Amino acid sequence: MSVSFSAASTADEVLNGVDLSGKRILVTGVSAGLGVETARALAARGAHVVGAARDLSKAEAATRHIRELGLALDLVALDLASLASVRGCADNLVKEGKPFDVVIANAGIMACPFGHTEDGFETQFGTNHLGHFVLVNRIAGLLRQGSRVVNLSSAGHRYADVDLIDPNFARTPYEPWTAYGRSKTANILFSVGFDRRHKAQGIRATAVHPGGIETELGRHAFAEPGSLQKRVDELNATNAKAGLPAFRMKSIPQGAATSVWAAIVASADEVGGRYCEDCHVAGGNSSTDSAVLAAGVLPYAVDPDRAEALWTKSEEMVGERF
Repeated sequence: MSVSFSAASTADEVLNGVDLSGKRILVTGVSAGLGVETARALAARGAHVVGAARDLSKAEAATRHIRELGLALDLVALDLASLASVRGCADNLVKEGKPFDVVIANAGIMACPFGHTEDGFETQFGTNHLGHFVLVNRIAGLLRQGSRVVNLSSAGHRYADVDLIDPNFARTPYEPWTAYGRSKTANILFSVGFDRRHKAQGIRATAVHPGGIETELGRHAFAEPGSLQKRVDELNATNAKAGLPAFRMKSIPQGAATSVWAAIVASADEVGGRYCEDCHVAGGNSSTDSAVLAAGVLPYAVDPDRAEALWTKSEEMVGERF
């Protein structure tokens, strides 16, 4: 009998009884928060985890407790805001030649001030989408048949569709949450496009919303004391007016649950090319009110034609064809 999980489930509960011995898994963003917990939960079940992080010394400190347990965790350098770093990381992994069973593209930034990556891309789109787009495509040849790619997106995708005309805000007034929404929509569309290209080889891709979790991800948006609670109160007031359930924050172990569920436990055909939340595949949501953080995925984020257009634009921006 299959076990049902929910928003309250933790990564350990989802992986209870699962043996990942012999599995090799890449997790990006293992210097804090969800990335560390995701790596720990997978390594605790016998997986050999390769953790990628921009700041290796920070990642070493954050994951020391994992290695002290004798669990298999290696660290590699990866700065998603630098395509030179992304390509260097990917080239080193390809040169090593060891295959992966899962890639969890967990790293990201949220609602930061306007800026550009090393390559001139708007910071959030460049880091959250283009960095992972290049990394995953460059190591695609290492993915075993039956493997999965899990891209961390967000309910924040409802803040904005991707802008394929002005992705870098060259002509559009910059708004941090709009930029975040664009990048999170791109994460879903990348999953749709990657899944279409690789499912015939038994390799699937999916996107997940981990939930609202208090981690370093919010260091820009919620820097002021009390600002996070204020934001939650605003969301709940808006949801109440719309007749929707209250928005509830998750713990870090709960936040990592959907990632490992989609990567390990769920059926590949169930999650392939889809958007998941609270350890299940999300339904559709046609609401156009971006102030509401409701369950479900907006149609533009899973539109296959939109996914192809983004793929073409992404290749143009990074100067590579995949």
